[in-house]
Amino acid sequence: VFVIAEAGVNHNGDLTLAKRLVDAAASVGADAVKFQTFDPDTLVTKEAAKADYQNKNETTKEGWESQHAMLKRLMLKREYHPELKRYAEEKGIVFLSTPFSLSDAEFLRDLGVSALKVGSTDTNNVPYLRTIARWKLPIILSTGMSDLALVRESVEAIRKAGNDDLVVLHCTTNYPAPPAEVNLRAMQTLARELTVLVGFSDHTEGIVAPVLSVALGASVIEKHLTLDKEMHGPDHKASLSPEEFAEIVRAVRIAESELGTGEKNLFASEQDIAKVARKSLVTAHAVKKGQVFTAENLTTK
Repeated sequence: VFVIAEAGVNHNGDLTLAKRLVDAAASVGADAVKFQTFDPDTLVTKEAAKADYQNKNETTKEGWESQHAMLKRLMLKREYHPELKRYAEEKGIVFLSTPFSLSDAEFLRDLGVSALKVGSTDTNNVPYLRTIARWKLPIILSTGMSDLALVRESVEAIRKAGNDDLVVLHCTTNYPAPPAEVNLRAMQTLARELTVLVGFSDHTEGIVAPVLSVALGASVIEKHLTLDKEMHGPDHKASLSPEEFAEIVRAVRIAESELGTGEKNLFASEQDIAKVARKSLVTAHAVKKGQVFTAENLTTK
């Protein structure tokens, strides 16, 4: 299972904090650390409102602010990306980022990222998907706010563009996602209906959902990571601390090990125990030489 620590915008626009998130992701055993690449000027209008969870989790001293103003403070500057990518690679962890426009995706492609992550906001952006698919980079596609028909259309667009290096992540776009809205079995539906590798972009609290997703076939897990849940910013409260993230990685590794091969055989350790635990035939009472063994003079112990 490929575990992605979603740093997102939890660096609050600060390169030093971003590097500390890389350190944390590497220390907890994640395979990759992922950021977000966007330019508020091309992403949102100046008057665009924030989502409810953003208003709840992030307020300024001045009170209400637009989505544009918030993102302006949170953006990871393009000049930070090369240094951050090098830093992650030095730490032995894969650098990924979610682009929010074609220009952002082109920038990441030219930067040399090993895969492109498509956020749930672009699941239905078919022209965009067609374009980036032609670059033949592996694509990780999140599917929050989508039904099966929409995801099918998106996957077909990517495949028709000549790219079958694809993992589709089941996702519920709610922060945090309540248990009744997780619907992990939908991940199996995606795998069955689309014949595709699947994974889980997790916005739940705790470790139950990501561990369950492993049992249900996830090959990729993505979950938010923060240095401090009390930091100022929209995603910190719905993210995991490094200690919590480490516990998830530990549980996921145990879960995938425990799933095993699916073959029903006995292990070598069981063979030794079987010698003393399994019953054997013994005589039920004294049997004289020449007597025939029968159900009456034999028993098991």
